[in-house]
Amino acid sequence: MKLVLVAAIALIDGQGRVLLAERPEGKSMAGLWEFPGGKVEPGESPEACLVRECAEELGIGIDAADLSPLTFASHGYDDFHLLMPVFACRRWQGEPRGLEGQRIAFAPAERLSDYPMPPADAPLLEVIAAEMDRAAAAAG
Repeated sequence: MKLVLVAAIALIDGQGRVLLAERPEGKSMAGLWEFPGGKVEPGESPEACLVRECAEELGIGIDAADLSPLTFASHGYDDFHLLMPVFACRRWQGEPRGLEGQRIAFAPAERLSDYPMPPADAPLLEVIAAEMDRAAAAAG
């Protein structure tokens, strides 16, 4: 089975909410919400992938030094196996917007389950919600 390496980011704002992006029409799993990110290109680190993807998909600048390893997903789909390191990030430049036609939303921890997600993302919610709660407590 083919292994696909994808990096994802939990962008946590000053209010302790995390950014979610809806997969646009025309992509597999369209209509499901996910943590932004993308496929790691050959020779690229997961951190460099997220710097690139955040610029391309969201129009924001992030510094790899502001990425903190948080958790990972390992999930078998029908035609490939996904390995996805997830990083937390609390600092970025610019206002996130969906540059590829995707809707985006900042969601508080208690609302994450309201967003239908791909099977690989759902197990991440508990860890990401705990990180969001820590961020909110530190800010408050």
